[in-house]
Amino acid sequence: MNNRLAIFDCDGTLVDSGANICLAMEECFARAELPAPPRDRTRRVVGLSLVEAMQAMLPAAEPHVHVALAEDYKHAFQQLRGRGLVEEPLYDGIIDLIDALDEGGWLLGVATGKSDRGLSFCLDHHGLSRRFVTLQTADRHPSKPHPSMVELAMAEAGAAPETTLMIGDTSYDMAMARAAGVTAIGVSWGYHEPQELLVAGADYIADHPLQIAEFVKALA
Repeated sequence: MNNRLAIFDCDGTLVDSGANICLAMEECFARAELPAPPRDRTRRVVGLSLVEAMQAMLPAAEPHVHVALAEDYKHAFQQLRGRGLVEEPLYDGIIDLIDALDEGGWLLGVATGKSDRGLSFCLDHHGLSRRFVTLQTADRHPSKPHPSMVELAMAEAGAAPETTLMIGDTSYDMAMARAAGVTAIGVSWGYHEPQELLVAGADYIADHPLQIAEFVKALA
């Protein structure tokens, strides 16, 4: 029998990291002597890997500019963390959802555009590292919406598409779920609008974490 696996996006799904991401983006653009991007624009690319995010931010720029901006973003974020300015609060109800899924026999994973280091910092800070059996990051995969993260998460957890959920806040998460053939659950508290999630392939939209536990019961 295949294990049941619930995979979470991180930024905008587990934690509200939008302010940190916007600050780091503004800093890396300033270093490149570029105008600061609108914060709404920055939030649109949350979830993509860094080079792909920079391509989306500046589609007319040369590839070497995207790579340089991605590296500068990493340094800016690390400096913010070193100055104690990075806050990534869990959304209300996330711990209750994790507990409910755990008690229901679901294995848990993460698929995120964060780096290994960034995800480790985040999960360790909230005491969640041991709650997840598989962690997939941008360090080892193509950017969302490529299905690679979900596919490896399933392989590591011993799950199949029909017993796997992808829970995320962006159209990239929903498109990744569709590409991997898993159930796509969109959340309304993140960085893309619910209608965008539905267009991208969401099977369900949750307005609160514990709604996801109710969806899961209906799927059982």
